[in-house]
Amino acid sequence: MSPIIDIYCHIFPDRYFQEMTRVAPKLENIGKRLRGVTKLFDLDARFKEMDEFGDYRQIISLPNPAIEDITKPDVGLQLARIANDSMAELCRKHPKRFPAFAAALCMTDVAGSVAEARRAVKDLGARGVLLYTNVAGRPLDDPEFEPIFATMAELNLPIWLHPVGTAAMPDYPSEQRSRFEMWWCFHWPYETSVAMVRLVFNGLLDRYPKLKIITHHLGGMIPYYDGRAGAGLKVLGQRTSDEDYSKILPSLKRPHMDYLHDFYGDTAMFGGGVPATRCGLEFFGADKVVFATDTPLGPIAPTIKTVKALGLSATDERKLFCGNAEKLLNMTF
Repeated sequence: MSPIIDIYCHIFPDRYFQEMTRVAPKLENIGKRLRGVTKLFDLDARFKEMDEFGDYRQIISLPNPAIEDITKPDVGLQLARIANDSMAELCRKHPKRFPAFAAALCMTDVAGSVAEARRAVKDLGARGVLLYTNVAGRPLDDPEFEPIFATMAELNLPIWLHPVGTAAMPDYPSEQRSRFEMWWCFHWPYETSVAMVRLVFNGLLDRYPKLKIITHHLGGMIPYYDGRAGAGLKVLGQRTSDEDYSKILPSLKRPHMDYLHDFYGDTAMFGGGVPATRCGLEFFGADKVVFATDTPLGPIAPTIKTVKALGLSATDERKLFCGNAEKLLNMTF
């Protein structure tokens, strides 16, 4: 049996959490939710659960909230450094539990984030970085953020793309806030999908063909709306009168859907069933799907059960559980 590498696992190192709550004491709803998840902090409880699954290991990263959303750039960059030092220490202390981590950044300081990404990889052993689908409300395809993508392409390590958004994003124009946690359930996959398509339309994947991006929750909406994203966007611009989009698709070196298939998707579907996971798997292919649970915010056992119920060959099942992670992270497990 091959090991299981859970590539999207969240953790709050104690020093980071204490400093985060000091500089941003009003974390509102997301803070209340996170403080109630014991395994974000309690390693004994976390390890006890991990032991239930045999040779099972976690690649760790911070959970929401995004650092950019809770503090100013200079403080945020210091928070990122604290987080990365702390996660590196956890990986050194528990290499069989946490073989690697995805570094935290504060993208409102782009130059500082480039330097921190290099430090985290070169000095601390990070195997990539975590970015959020917007930077304090600004799109990731803003040219100002391109240096971090260039850096990760140069380092040949992946970007973990995590959705972000809060109840402050209303469901309807007549309302001030999103209700019934629709922002979490539906806005996050939408946000992931928009970020993916806009990065493609920006030409980023032409400029950096080695770039590897892991999209959380199996690519958001993209696999399930591939017709709208594909054939529907081939007529880009025909629905818009106040902007000229006519040069976007011709500027790309390949059909735009080819790039969307080049992203990676993970299996973190909150323990969702086989049909949805199979849809994402068929869209990305067995070489581009990695095992992830979102633990401790998402369940481990149901996600393993779902992958095993897909009826994959032994070769493809190993790819999902660890082989694709080995290639992405340049590690052997």
